[in-house]
Amino acid sequence: MLQVGDGLAGFSAFFVLVLLGTRSALCSTALTASLYVFLLMFRYPQVPQSRARHVLRPRGAASVVAHRGGGHDAPENTLAAIREASRNGAAGVELDLEFTADGIPVLMHDETVDRTTNGSGRLGNMRFSDLRRLDASAKHRLKERFRGERVPTLQEAVEECVRHQLAIYFDVKGHPDEAAAALKELYRNHPVLYNTSIVCSFEPKVIYKMRQADPEVATALTHRPWSLSRFGDGTPRFRSPWKHRWMQLLDVLLDWAHHHLLWNLCGVSAFLVQKSFISPDYVQYWAERGVEVVGWTVNTAVEKQYYQELLKITYLTDSLKEDCEPHY
Repeated sequence: MLQVGDGLAGFSAFFVLVLLGTRSALCSTALTASLYVFLLMFRYPQVPQSRARHVLRPRGAASVVAHRGGGHDAPENTLAAIREASRNGAAGVELDLEFTADGIPVLMHDETVDRTTNGSGRLGNMRFSDLRRLDASAKHRLKERFRGERVPTLQEAVEECVRHQLAIYFDVKGHPDEAAAALKELYRNHPVLYNTSIVCSFEPKVIYKMRQADPEVATALTHRPWSLSRFGDGTPRFRSPWKHRWMQLLDVLLDWAHHHLLWNLCGVSAFLVQKSFISPDYVQYWAERGVEVVGWTVNTAVEKQYYQELLKITYLTDSLKEDCEPHY
């Protein structure tokens, strides 16, 4: 398999810009043919659908996955959250992968430890021995119950999930090379993960690197329209109107690339999409391409009923017991 370098999304955007600016039918045809050849040369095929469905629907039907382990019911991304998710009937857990300054893969969503622990500072500047001293329950609503919970290593989290027979959604925040290497070793040491886990990321490069490292691993792209120009709550990321408009254009191009190029190039088995953009037609669109849709983050009783009874697809939730505000 040939290797492809960085900038998968950038290539997509460049291709679209060139195609839009080309008036000649001959040139448009040549560019489209070039893209087709590119896909033939560099794309990875999907893993067998039977195995992907076993991961995405471990109980034979649409499943409920605890987002960050179920961050409303227990401190997010902790062993306590994994155990609580199992007790509450989750089919799987979504866990965030990050790295300490000394290269230890751990569970953490943010780039800093401020929001969830009693510490402060960037995770990337912190050694694991220092991170281990922090209380991961310090800012949680149930901190008295979970006092002293620590930030776990990736290895510890996987062992806990295997023990409870939970499917795992590895959400990789960045560090494509390091993440691919760490996960490749993890799959080699725990072959059961091939049938019980999936690697997800907003970054196409992460997914492509993972397929390069181990083509047998099931993968998924995560997507939220307008993510470059707006935060999860809808507020603009940039004060400058010009920068905001430019990012909106890039959002349109990225959306096109996700739906028409990158999913095929990476050979993903699933598409994780922010709940507001999912409809029966959208689910059908991806089903025709052999790709499952997973919604996030579904937290109210009405939303859960909609996903279970109408859409009939797997979804991520912050709580398996209560209505709660979503984490973006």
